[in-house]
Amino acid sequence: MSGTHRHEEHSHAHDHGGLSNERRVAIALWITGGFMIVEAVGGYLSGSLALIADAGHMLTDTGALALAWLAVRLARRPADDARSYGYHRAETLAAFLNGATMLALSVWIVVEAIGRVANPTPVLGGPMLVVAMGGLAVNILSFLMLHGAHDSLNLRGAALHVLGDLLGSVAAIAAAIVILTTGFMPIDPLLSVLVAALILRSAWRVTRDAAHILMEGTPPGLEPETISADLMSNVEGVADVHHVHAWSLTPGQLLVTLHARLAPGADAEITLLAIKARLVSHFRISHATVQIEPGECLDPHHHMPGLPRTC
Repeated sequence: MSGTHRHEEHSHAHDHGGLSNERRVAIALWITGGFMIVEAVGGYLSGSLALIADAGHMLTDTGALALAWLAVRLARRPADDARSYGYHRAETLAAFLNGATMLALSVWIVVEAIGRVANPTPVLGGPMLVVAMGGLAVNILSFLMLHGAHDSLNLRGAALHVLGDLLGSVAAIAAAIVILTTGFMPIDPLLSVLVAALILRSAWRVTRDAAHILMEGTPPGLEPETISADLMSNVEGVADVHHVHAWSLTPGQLLVTLHARLAPGADAEITLLAIKARLVSHFRISHATVQIEPGECLDPHHHMPGLPRTC
């Protein structure tokens, strides 16, 4: 029994806007991270849980920006013998740790807020308002900095993360105004819960998605049955597709391995090129390992649960 096995080389090229993007995200990182400390200290001195909560949200932004910066840096590093896929998983691991930390922070903010609603703590509305307005200005500046990045989905995601933090700053400003005008102290913990909800939502998504990637989970839309059925329907010369495994290094870097049994008389080279072209055009998979089988399956004892036994 003979087979053809091709492994497409992984590309480590980067676009010409990489250095510019790196500078942009580095500036936004220092701005956001620096003011995060100011906001945390301001929240502590003024007694405002809303400010502390917003500082926590800015911590998620700082983490997201650090990951974006790391991704731009690591994308330029070539693979080596110890890391044949390069350093892309460092971003995913950092995202998981960042998300898990933010989940814990969200729980702490909610527990603290419940205690403060029951026993309101005096809050200095004036300093709180000044710090919150500064936080809003910083978030706007960071967003504008990232919004001008060159064709980078990575940085666009970071920009959207910063944009979400604007709501936290607005909540803190609203709480300060209510305290200054009415003296209603419970507004501070109540709005801090809103900010915690924003953190919780984004942190849960980051943690869940990162864990799925780290566990070699199948990317959405790349289920083995879907890939197998599509190739058999759209690639001439393919009689059967099995042993399909799909995973990702990062959300945008998809990989797949599969076995393809040829129809009688099909040309292995032509069919292989057609399979790879289909994977690129329809599934956006540019890194695929395809084993062509003119005859019986070379691994008869391997079977994916839920898929029909084809060999």
